[in-house]
Parts: sequence; C-alpha cells; structure tokens
Amino acid sequence: MTFRTPTAAPQRAATSQRIDVARELLLTPFGLDESHLARALAEIRAHQVDDADLYFQYTRSEGWSLEEGIVKTGSFSIDQGVGVRAVSGEKTAFAYSDDISEASLLDAARTVRSISASARAGKAKIAPKKVALSRSLYPGVDPIASLDSTAKVALLERLEQRARAKDPRVAQVMAGLASEYDVVLVARADGTLAADVRPLVRLSVTVIAEQNGRREMGSAGGGGRFGLAYFDDEQMGKYVDEAVNAALVNLE
Repeated sequence: MTFRTPTAAPQRAATSQRIDVARELLLTPFGLDESHLARALAEIRAHQVDDADLYFQYTRSEGWSLEEGIVKTGSFSIDQGVGVRAVSGEKTAFAYSDDISEASLLDAARTVRSISASARAGKAKIAPKKVALSRSLYPGVDPIASLDSTAKVALLERLEQRARAKDPRVAQVMAGLASEYDVVLVARADGTLAADVRPLVRLSVTVIAEQNGRREMGSAGGGGRFGLAYFDDEQMGKYVDEAVNAALVNLE
C-alpha cells in the first residue's frame, strides 16, 4: 500500500510539515514507518471489512498557577497511544493501546478485524477515494517549548502586578497559565495519510477586592489555538481590566 497525502498549491507545504512532525513524534521514536501502518491495515482488510483506520495521538500538557507572588502549582504530563477502528456493515469495532509498537499495532488490528462478516481470509480491493485538501486553521507551534519555566512564571508575575496596581482595593490575585501541544496522525485503509498539529493555550486571572471588611471576586481570561506570544502586555491589560472591574462592580 502506498499512502498518499492531499497535494494542491497553498496547502501542500503545510500538510507536508504537519505529517513530518507527526512522523517524528509518533512513528520514528518507536521504530515505525508507513510500511508498518500498511501491514496493520492489511491485517484488517484481509478479513473483508468495509473500512479501517489507525489513529495515533500525542498530547503534552503543562500548567502553572501563581497566588500572592508564589508558585502554588506546576504540572506536566504526556499522553500517547494508538487506536484502531474497523467497520463492517453496521458494526464498528475499536481497539486502543498506549504502547506504540509494531506488536501492539498488529494485536489491535487482529482484534478489530473479528467483526468481519466473512470468516475466510482474503484481500478486498478498496477503490481510491478523493480526499478534501487540508487547511491550516492555526499555526503548528509548540507553545510549551516557546518559553522556559522562568519566563512563564515571570509572565504570571507581570499579570499579578498589573492587577494589584489597577486599584488599591485589590487584596488578592491568582493567575493561571495552561498550555497543550497535541499531534494526531491518521492512516486509512484507502491509503490516505493525514496529520494535525494543534496548540492550545489559556491565561486566566482572578482578583479579590476588599473594602470596609467586604470582599468580592472578579475573573477574566482567554486563549485559543496559538502560541504564548499572544499574551502580550496589551492582552494581559484587557484581562486585568475585566477582572478588576468585575470585582469592583460586585463590591459596590
């Protein structure tokens, strides 16, 4: 089987880059390449299923929280695995393994092929399908690697300082920063290979304002599928204004 990727003018370079990133994270470290994916799909198709695909995913997450100028929590995690799906008529079978290896891939493939309506082994020819061209909806950046730990904590400290300077009634500030880097690779039985690289970031601030013994809280924040550079001084100022104003309105 020869895997094909969508190719047409503006999308070609971005598509190729995403697939290269997915290969480097999800195949190469485990001694896999497209030939191993083709072998696993051939194991499924030999039992005459209608369709099948392999879904690899790698997710790296990180989180920081700051309260009263002190780092309260810091977290980091990596999740990865491969899922196998087979469709036969109205039946769909799934198998999953968090161990990405040729052996696990073939074991999962043999598990899902059991739903085939045909008990005899054989090869089923699947007609090539036209695949819609991929689009770049967001940059394929790794937000976690874009700043070191010191810079991330410094970003939260600037956010806290701006909130305290906004109004003397601000008694307490809590800030949080979360980042995620998600890479997926999909190989289908018709020979299609597709990948996506998805960043995700969020910055939040919560303030507590106090006056005459009364305390009220306000929160704000935002994020999206882009890098940490999005949180510049102007953007942080908007979050601070919104959070502090909300707390003061509640207070008054």
